[in-house]
Amino acid sequence: MFEKKLIKKILSKWNYGDFKVIFWDNDELIIGKKPSQFTLIFKEKIPLFNLFNDTSLVFAKHYMESKLDIEGNYDEIARVLYYFSNKHFLKNKEDVLSKITQKQESKNIKSHYDLGNDFYKLWLDKTMSYSCAYFKNPNDTLYQAQINKINHTLKKLDLKKGEKLLDIGCGWGWLSIMAAQQYGVNVVGVTISEEQYKKAKERVKEFNLDDKVEIRLQNYQDLEFENYFDKVVSVGMFEHVGKENLGLYFMKVKQVLKPGGMMLLHSILSMFEGKTNAWIDRYIFPGGYLPSLREVIGVMSEWDFHLLLAESLRIHYAKTLDIWSQNFNQVLPEVRKKYDEKFIRMWDLYLRSCASAFRVGSVDLFQFLITKEINNELSLTKEYIYK
Repeated sequence: MFEKKLIKKILSKWNYGDFKVIFWDNDELIIGKKPSQFTLIFKEKIPLFNLFNDTSLVFAKHYMESKLDIEGNYDEIARVLYYFSNKHFLKNKEDVLSKITQKQESKNIKSHYDLGNDFYKLWLDKTMSYSCAYFKNPNDTLYQAQINKINHTLKKLDLKKGEKLLDIGCGWGWLSIMAAQQYGVNVVGVTISEEQYKKAKERVKEFNLDDKVEIRLQNYQDLEFENYFDKVVSVGMFEHVGKENLGLYFMKVKQVLKPGGMMLLHSILSMFEGKTNAWIDRYIFPGGYLPSLREVIGVMSEWDFHLLLAESLRIHYAKTLDIWSQNFNQVLPEVRKKYDEKFIRMWDLYLRSCASAFRVGSVDLFQFLITKEINNELSLTKEYIYK
């Protein structure tokens, strides 16, 4: 009885949206107006002491354990959560997080990216690009859209033959390989995922690019280069740096980049500063932090980086996640050979809810083109990107 009353009290605060709640005893609660856009179905009673924890963590955990089902429009769920979070957390002061050590950062990365290359190969495209794709046309395949993204990213950097390129968070290596193949640049790619490192090294060897591409199992914090690289690219890694290390990240980039050198930073951003979603932090990306747009611009400026171009690919990421979710659900028989239902429901919820979060605008994906200090010798326009 107390559990139900407390859930009703919690949900009554979500005073935006139209949805229905069905409790374990078939009692129903209607929030907003009919018809409901989504339904939360509690199949079991949630222990009273759990309800005093973070709401997103409690509900997501019970979904993973098949004690809660969700039916209806995931975009509407994301929209309700977004407005609820805005109302209660938008004006919070900065959250104080302990600095993420290299040891902890490595542990955090392993928990997600070292699930195994075989797992990611099941539902990613053949490039194994695990970041936002770029759809030039609505009907582009995932593979074509990922190739589009890599080309779009590299073209922004205006690479010249013989230049030195650093790829921070090189993943499975496809961008580093294409940069060497298409532009004749010399690439150093770094990752702290052992699984990604092994596969990226293997790919470099397959393409006979050992003389052009060096893959390192190394933390960006340990980069020893000084004013060495002409260009730097970082796709989908900045999200793992952590709030307290944002300045350190740009300090290291400034260290390794030549004066006037360009960087392309590709990262998910949050629309407002606040705590990382408790469920995402515990089960999906431990130690991750999504900074806001103003945080990133502010830290860039403090380290004398100058913004040339900022482009939002928000809808592209929603579409990418939709395809990943479809692919994942199509290979469930293979996934079940290695993982249990709790893991499957966790990943299904993660992919679907993230797609919705991008559609409703609670998170965004930006590509920033910046220079270290001033460079007055760059192209006067950005037409070169689209030629």
